[in-house]
Amino acid sequence: MKENRQKKILEIVNRYTVETQDDLIDRLSMEGFSVTQATVSRDIRELQLTKILTSKGNYRYIAPKKEDMLTGAKFNAALIDSIISAEYAQNQVVIKTYPGLANAVATGIDAMMLAEVLGCVAGDDTILVVTRSESAAKTMRDKVHAMMKAG
Repeated sequence: MKENRQKKILEIVNRYTVETQDDLIDRLSMEGFSVTQATVSRDIRELQLTKILTSKGNYRYIAPKKEDMLTGAKFNAALIDSIISAEYAQNQVVIKTYPGLANAVATGIDAMMLAEVLGCVAGDDTILVVTRSESAAKTMRDKVHAMMKAG
């Protein structure tokens, strides 16, 4: 039962814009699953669903991707579109985003747990990414630029 419900949750968040747990409960109900808020909350935690800020300014649940943004895999289009620029100096990359979107992009970078990234600090429209070396920072900047051109 749990496995089927969680598969359905992944299907729902990939197919629809699900902004709240109540939205998810309603969608599950339409699919024949009777669940409580506590059950949905546990499922969200176990499935490692996260909320991202969309280009329209609202939040939605997304399933974690096994792909790595910085190895050429497709990164969430809304996050790519929110990046204005990326530059590096020494072992740091500064990524500029549209106002209010830096935290969502930084969260995406942190969630990838890249070995060369020590951490991110996000403000409203700027992210500071600290890497292990200058070459890692340059590589990251180059790949962010490539994603921006491809997006």
